[in-house]
Amino acid sequence: MRSSKINFTNAQGEVLSGKLDLPANQDPHNFAIFAHCFTCTKDFSAVRNVSRALASQGFGVLRFDFTGLGDSDGDFADTNFSSNVDDLISAADFLAKEYKAPSLLVGHSLGGAAAIFAGGKIDTIKAVATIGAPSNPVHVQKQLGAQLATIREKGQAQVKLAGRDFTFKKQFIDNLEENSCVEAARNLHEALLILHSPQDDTVSIKNAEEIYLAAHHPKSFVTLDGSEHLLIDKENASYVGKIIAGWAARYIPTPDEASISTTHQVVASLDAEDGFSTLLKLGSHHMKADEPVRVGGNDYGPTPYELLAGSLSACTAMTIQMYAKRKNWHIETVECHTSYSKTHAEDCAVCDESDTAGKIDTFHREIKIISDLDEKQLKRILQIADKCPVHKTLHSETQVLTKLV
Repeated sequence: MRSSKINFTNAQGEVLSGKLDLPANQDPHNFAIFAHCFTCTKDFSAVRNVSRALASQGFGVLRFDFTGLGDSDGDFADTNFSSNVDDLISAADFLAKEYKAPSLLVGHSLGGAAAIFAGGKIDTIKAVATIGAPSNPVHVQKQLGAQLATIREKGQAQVKLAGRDFTFKKQFIDNLEENSCVEAARNLHEALLILHSPQDDTVSIKNAEEIYLAAHHPKSFVTLDGSEHLLIDKENASYVGKIIAGWAARYIPTPDEASISTTHQVVASLDAEDGFSTLLKLGSHHMKADEPVRVGGNDYGPTPYELLAGSLSACTAMTIQMYAKRKNWHIETVECHTSYSKTHAEDCAVCDESDTAGKIDTFHREIKIISDLDEKQLKRILQIADKCPVHKTLHSETQVLTKLV
């Protein structure tokens, strides 16, 4: 994953601080915005880990500090729930101007409620995912404890949350009471994913039920069994990110999927401005092929010869396991390690005499098998490896018939 610091301004002209997490070896297929939990920041562990998991699945993710929090400018005392929603809209405007308009909103806790409100106000959003979100923003009032009465009576009070002092004004309380997440869910027409833990002691799972019942289809619910509200555990947070990415793929088509199609088994598409980064559609699967940086590529995908060697490796492993299952031989794992090179014919002991003038394509294949097979069985497995269909294709006379269409 690649991560860079960014800044953008909100509707009041205040500078908000964020980080943009990008996939390691490819351009993002879509952009997402992450709304952090109440009084948290962009660097909170759950925010960071979910964002990284989404980036590993090809998303570019903007996580930022709401006004008056973390590294962002502004006075927290002057903010409220509605200003958080406005900050999300500003973040979307920034991405649309500098990168690409976001298609996914993700929010944690109160950030999840804000994501539902903002999702209906940002035209490019196609999907919204919430994590442990309250069904009503007013839910956070209980975190103010005894100071809530002071805020109502005197207009403001200082509250200590997670070891930090925050000043809350009466306008913050009033704003919470004016906004209903259930009502916003009723007005949301984008796809909605609700993730919530039944063990959440901060925001009970009843909140997820209320949001789900209010929302339109398409809507989905995933239980985060065993997780706590703040999603501190890295494994749980990574799981959440991958779940969101997999779910969103149904509602957010990637540019690769939208731009190439074929009646053949495989199609490759390469635009002039993309260097060697080639879009591939192999059956129903999309990926990229590329060349290494040292030869002018971006290294966004395997090279054509790596794909060819990969075909041989995959077919070898499949053929061996298929044969073993048919014989009722248990092979725990089979690994096929393959490299491709051009070998001088005079160095090749098995080359035909007709090849001696030049070089020959050579695949070096090593097979590692974890099993209890005896020596005779292993010898048979090695013979079977040479019978895999791709191996046979590489050894047979082939032809490529080409025409312009």
